[in-house]
Amino acid sequence: MKPVLMFTMETCPYCKQAFKWMDELCEEKKKYSEVEVTVIDENLQPEVAKQYDYYYVPTYFVDGIKVHEGVPTKDIVRNVLEKALED
Repeated sequence: MKPVLMFTMETCPYCKQAFKWMDELCEEKKKYSEVEVTVIDENLQPEVAKQYDYYYVPTYFVDGIKVHEGVPTKDIVRNVLEKALED
């Protein structure tokens, strides 16, 4: 299983939606709840955020590779979790 980094901002409505979809997806498929997602709020951890190449939040990196940046959909969040589960 690959690690996931999720870059967010507390005030971002799209980040809140992404968290909601992550919770829903974990309820729908228990395997998703095994994915380790490290959440980094770019305002609280700017020293970490500056090490990564992105502009919009939420942004997901799977195993160090950016797989999504910006406004998500439930399908996009599902794809992120699926990529983390790939061998």
